[in-house]
Amino acid sequence: METIADLLQRGADDAAAIGAPEGLAPLRYRDLRALVRRTVADLNSFGIGRGDRVVLVLPNGPEAAAAFVSVGAGATTAPLSRGLTADEFEFNLTDLRAKALLVEAGLDSPARAVASRLRIPTIELVPHRDQGAGAFSLRLLLKNGAGPFEGGLAQPDDEALVLHTSGSTSRPKIVPLLQRNVTASARNIMTALQLTPDDVCLNIMPLFHIHGLMAAVLSSLAAGAQVHCSPGFNALRFFHWLDEVRPTWYTAVPTMHQAIVSRASRHAEELGRMRLRLIRSSSSSLLPQVMEDLERTFGCPVIEAYGMTEAAHQMTSNPLPPRERKAGSVGVPAGPEVAIMDEEGKILPRGQTGEVVIRGANVTPGYEANPEANESAFLDDWFRTGDQGFIDRDGYLRLTGRLKELINRGGEKIAPIEIDVVLMDHPAVQQCVAFAIPHHKLGEDIAAAVVLREGHTCTDRELREFAARRLEHWKVPRTFVFVREIPKGRTGKLQRIGLAAKLGLGG
Repeated sequence: METIADLLQRGADDAAAIGAPEGLAPLRYRDLRALVRRTVADLNSFGIGRGDRVVLVLPNGPEAAAAFVSVGAGATTAPLSRGLTADEFEFNLTDLRAKALLVEAGLDSPARAVASRLRIPTIELVPHRDQGAGAFSLRLLLKNGAGPFEGGLAQPDDEALVLHTSGSTSRPKIVPLLQRNVTASARNIMTALQLTPDDVCLNIMPLFHIHGLMAAVLSSLAAGAQVHCSPGFNALRFFHWLDEVRPTWYTAVPTMHQAIVSRASRHAEELGRMRLRLIRSSSSSLLPQVMEDLERTFGCPVIEAYGMTEAAHQMTSNPLPPRERKAGSVGVPAGPEVAIMDEEGKILPRGQTGEVVIRGANVTPGYEANPEANESAFLDDWFRTGDQGFIDRDGYLRLTGRLKELINRGGEKIAPIEIDVVLMDHPAVQQCVAFAIPHHKLGEDIAAAVVLREGHTCTDRELREFAARRLEHWKVPRTFVFVREIPKGRTGKLQRIGLAAKLGLGG
């Protein structure tokens, strides 16, 4: 199974593949495979084939999942958020060398005008929900003279998916992922979660993000299971979907889990009827307190995993029972080989802290047209993740932070997650994130943004004294900012870099 088309063969003809809340009939595997063949043939007739990049600008939902799979089986998908500005669309369409833009019929987007100006063909996706969740046909609106292309289904070394890195501190890098990379990742997730055709995933992740595409959609389809695709994360609707879809698992980022668990007490009836066998968390560190709240609320194991775009998502995962899952760790290697490397490129023994490095079938062959980035990111055949951590004596990886997020206070390197864990133990704190702020003498100092629990009060002095009882004095935040909501990125992740400026603290 080294291509997306190969992955779809496990599902039984009459088994549900893609579904959606609100009573839609699911798309069966037989119909999904037919949709793939029809989509690839349509793209070929439009002059688009293997290696050609099709930018997808679609609402979250079953059509986005079906389009990712169907287009990706014969061309290269490049999913983008619908919330981008015209300038951002222009940058992405140009930088990714898009061969076509795919948008849903009837939905307006600045991407349409940008594509027209750049003379990039526009294809409309026409939903056919009467034929099942995710069913669609394609309609070509604007066509240029088609150049040479390779038709038919993609091969293992063809590009399947291309994404930009987040680019929080510099120009985003282009990450190409081959068919064999994404299928390896899907199999790794399927294996780690022991997915079977009986499983049902509720997807609440955005489907322009590697987490939703790999962990929810592709791993489910690799298992011959089904994935129900919501219109996007909505904490107010989550428990209704949980009751309707009756999933066996869902995957999300920690901020989503926190929003869900904070509303759980109002939904005792739905919780009593649910059948979750696991909850998965990834894309940023899950604080132990949140993991405990989730397990107490839902009565099933919370499996924290570690992933990134360059690894087609998953690298490590906590195991399912009866094996131990460790709060505060991101588990054991779950596919690729994982090691810790020092600044000189030496692999370190267990217990020593350094940079997390990986190698394996799911790892990108390299950034596109960026030899400097490749030279710094790859050493021999190891990919340097930019994350700091250590492997404990049992083989579990513990992350201490992004190297670029470490706070450098007068030469002392401080991992902000260590501060988060302490502050979250305060009974008044609902959510928090520590980050660096500029300091005229020390270079950087420590601040923390805090969301208080409903009905609770707390002062910055109280939090400072609480932290001082658990942390060395130089790790205690000097500045606290109380907010109703901590700013997040488009995928729901908290972003430490740039937070000082967003909160008016300079930087």
